[in-house]
Amino acid sequence: MSKALIVVDFINDIVHEKGKMAAKGYAAFNQRHHTLDKVASLISWARVNSVPVIHIGLAFSPDYLEHPPHSPLFGPAKKNELAREGDWGSQFHEQVAPQASEKQITKRRVSGFYNTDLAATLSSLGIKHILVAGVATDMAVQSLVRDAHDRDFTCTVIDDCCAAACDEDHSQTLRMLQNVSAVTTLAALQQSSH
Repeated sequence: MSKALIVVDFINDIVHEKGKMAAKGYAAFNQRHHTLDKVASLISWARVNSVPVIHIGLAFSPDYLEHPPHSPLFGPAKKNELAREGDWGSQFHEQVAPQASEKQITKRRVSGFYNTDLAATLSSLGIKHILVAGVATDMAVQSLVRDAHDRDFTCTVIDDCCAAACDEDHSQTLRMLQNVSAVTTLAALQQSSH
């Protein structure tokens, strides 16, 4: 079964210690669990094993035209100039940055499928099984995986390549996602490919 790795929202504003959302806990989670190191290893594994890597990142137009002002989640983004296209904050963290040949998708909402060409990209590549790494486990990862499940993809979430604002949000979400996805670790994935 053809697989692709989808890496979601490892943008500077969310995961970098100097990002605008660092105080929410994502940067601290990364430091505690070395998430970015593991994601970098996961991406290397995918490249070596000819698994396509698709990078999805939240970004709003410079004028925030598609920004949803009444959203409890995205409402403050415009005022705080969060994840603005072209800014450092919306760029992928250098540790897990895409190669020029890898597909990059900009999303404007929580799910990577919403109003993007992700489904068409997966279809054109003949992908039936997606491996998912991302932040936040309880937001973008969960939305993407539930969406993928309902589109009949087989999903595997890489536990230690995901991050959340706190350990509890991360572990609770992974428990729920086991209803619609497999959950594994980077080490187990690497082992299974030998």
